[in-house]
Formats: sequence, structure tokens, C-alpha cells
Amino acid sequence: MGEPEKTIIYIEDDPEMIDLVTLILRPKGFKVKGADGGRDGLDKVAQEKPDLILLDLMMPDMDGWEVYHQLKADEATSTTPVIIITAKSQAIDQVLGLYIAMVDDYISKPFHPQQLVESIQKVLARKESSHP
Repeated sequence: MGEPEKTIIYIEDDPEMIDLVTLILRPKGFKVKGADGGRDGLDKVAQEKPDLILLDLMMPDMDGWEVYHQLKADEATSTTPVIIITAKSQAIDQVLGLYIAMVDDYISKPFHPQQLVESIQKVLARKESSHP
């Protein structure tokens, strides 16, 4: 018997991106739930208690960094891993994300499907090894 499915919430305002990521991750044993923008994302994270969050930065209703800071400020979600997936691919954006904000990983669009899968597996393995 395999491990239980890991739940991932993808906070993204583009439904096609959510569909694409779901197509990539479902065969790998992940349950992906889309959230349409920041406010919907915060609500879904509170309801679902996911194993990992994928987060877009550029959304119309609430900037991804604002969502990230609210997640980290909430005791219930402060330890949930967050991977940024964004079209903001400048080196300074990656430095801000990885070293200043301390996100778990930072993936620039467009990305290769295997890059996404490996990032998620690496981040979840790191979380599990730090919480026996």
C-alpha cells in the first residue's frame, strides 16, 4: 500500500495554469486544488490544510507576496511549504524570494514539468525530514 496522496493548493489567477499543473502532478500521486487568486487561496488553505502551496506572485486581487506573508503570519499555516511559480524571473526576484522571504523554492514560468515535480518532491522530503 502506497503513501497517502499529498494535497497541494495552487493559488493562481489563470485557470489554464492550474489545469496544466494538475495534469503534471496528478499522475505523480498529488491531489491539486486550484484557488482563483489570493483571497480564495487563503480561504482554501485554511479549509484544506494542504501539504504544500504553489503560489503565483502576480494576481489582480491580492499580490502573491501579501498572500505569502499572511500564510507565514498564521500559526496554522506558518510551517506549510510554499513554492513560488511566477513569470517574474529576474535574478533579483529570485534572491528576494529564496533568501529574503525564505520561500521553499522559486520556479520561473515557463518551466519544464520535471522541474516542478522535482522541486515539490525535494521540498516535501525536506519538510518530512525536519518533522519526524
